[in-house]
Amino acid sequence: MRTFDAIIIGAGQAGPSLASRFNDAGETVAIIERKHVGGTCVNTGCKPTKTLVASAYAAHLARRGAEYGVVLDAPVKIDMPRVMRRAHQVTLDSRHGNEKWLEGMKNCTLIRGHARFEDGKTIRVGEDVLTAPRIFLNVGARAAIPDFPGLKEIPFLTNSDMVRLDRAPDHLIVIGGSYIGLEFAQMHRRFGAEVTVIEKGPHLVGREDQEISEAIRAVLEAEGVKVLTGADRLSFSKNARGVAVHVNGVDIVGSDVLLAVGRRPNTDDLGLDRAGVETDARGYIKVDERLATNVAGVWALGDCNGKGAFTHTAYNDFEIVAANLFDGADRRVSDRVPGYALYIDPPLGRVGMTETEARKAGRKILVGRLPMDRVGRAVEKGETQGLMKFIADADTREILGAAILGAGGDEAIHGVLDMMNAGAPFDQLRWAVPIHPTVSELWPTVVLGMRPAEPPAP
Repeated sequence: MRTFDAIIIGAGQAGPSLASRFNDAGETVAIIERKHVGGTCVNTGCKPTKTLVASAYAAHLARRGAEYGVVLDAPVKIDMPRVMRRAHQVTLDSRHGNEKWLEGMKNCTLIRGHARFEDGKTIRVGEDVLTAPRIFLNVGARAAIPDFPGLKEIPFLTNSDMVRLDRAPDHLIVIGGSYIGLEFAQMHRRFGAEVTVIEKGPHLVGREDQEISEAIRAVLEAEGVKVLTGADRLSFSKNARGVAVHVNGVDIVGSDVLLAVGRRPNTDDLGLDRAGVETDARGYIKVDERLATNVAGVWALGDCNGKGAFTHTAYNDFEIVAANLFDGADRRVSDRVPGYALYIDPPLGRVGMTETEARKAGRKILVGRLPMDRVGRAVEKGETQGLMKFIADADTREILGAAILGAGGDEAIHGVLDMMNAGAPFDQLRWAVPIHPTVSELWPTVVLGMRPAEPPAP
């Protein structure tokens, strides 16, 4: 048996950074990874998908060249093997960089294999047995595979398969109308595929306000993506042309099906029961505000704890744990302001509450809106789809949330995120002197136009 000061299971976004803190403190740490260092973000998430999104954007912009006075002599062609090689290289560079970083830590041991608990302080990796007083789980999540009728009888794709697909499908049917599904839907439409999105809920990206969801739908449909919402009675069967999806009494036939209906944590094969670590009904590890489990000396970080399903929340989990362990801090999950982005084009940047959430919380709210066709930078770029939306408490002047669906929205939203982290009232935006021409310069205009929220439509 080998003894360490700490054991980290999983080398995603939180694990290597936490290993570095232990290493710098002169404490020994083992980090165990059963597949690829870097986790979802590096290998099947952010790195490859956003690289593919960039290639799809280049193709889309090239097709629009004449609008900008740039005339091409021939139609735009897509070399999918080359597109995929570029994405794969970005992934490899990042993965190898993480591996080199870990291997260069004097007090860190990188172990390859499948880790399982023997008890609350002991981990087995094959024939290797390790023990430590502190154990951290950073095991991530994977695509959820629902039990749809006929699904086991057909070939289907997940996000992990899509980032290795070196061809554009003839007709891609996407099951699920949220982040992952919509990014791949628009991307492959721009690569030349026919695309149909099927969503069970009444709107795309169901956590967003309806007006944002409908604006997203308009963006996709303008590019020829077919969208079907309110889907029920979903089933699958083989077809001579590929796969048939039976939904709402209609058959939709495509060459490929992408399942993008959610994620499930990688917690079912860790032997958590042997350690006594509790999970919820969906398999997420239960943690407190400081990310500690019910077992003393065991923490869970990243996607597996259900506190956030993004790379940045996983990294923030590391920051919380590291600050509490090494810096004498008392940081908590509830301290962070939630924010995320949807990387379609134009992107959606979101922070804090939606209007719907604010209403449910019983807040008296002010709402400001501005269509992107009134934003100078968007007009200059020829990218005027979408809108800005701002939510504030009418009594306290507290910023409750904001969204930008539009050019640069994923970057411009950070101005509001920073103000929310600083606890600044929305009035501060009125006095800002923003740079021109930018998307962010219109936030003061949105704030000045804020009005009491109208009652929701019946």
